[in-house]
Amino acid sequence: MMRKTYTPKKSELTRRWHLVDLENQALGRAASQIATILKGKNKPEYTPHMDTGDYVIAINASRVRLTGRKAIQKKYYRHSGYIGNLRSRTAGEMLETNSPEMLIKAVKGMLPHNALGRAQLKKLKVYADDKHPHEAQQPNEFKLI
Repeated sequence: MMRKTYTPKKSELTRRWHLVDLENQALGRAASQIATILKGKNKPEYTPHMDTGDYVIAINASRVRLTGRKAIQKKYYRHSGYIGNLRSRTAGEMLETNSPEMLIKAVKGMLPHNALGRAQLKKLKVYADDKHPHEAQQPNEFKLI
């Protein structure tokens, strides 16, 4: 007897909105749990080759916690493409100036590195403080472990 693999149809998928408060949460642990929600691994209809995940609204990204000496030692690099234009910032500097980008980079590294991962990353909305424009979606409060 041959069993077929279940693949959900687009019409069967229900996308929920989750609100995650990052205040005093460790960056990496929060990013891995957010990536799990974006992939849809917390749902019974999870399929690796499809985008079955939910939307995530992350607030208070500027109050995320860096463990150990990461604020001093961890560096983020960017390059313009021109010779000699490699720029680096420490995680502490990035937390002060552009904290949402730091969380986005952490989550992006935990998603697939292809078109599916890019589609999943678009469902992540990150805000530095506790104000967000997504009240109309009626997000559910999601507690990080």
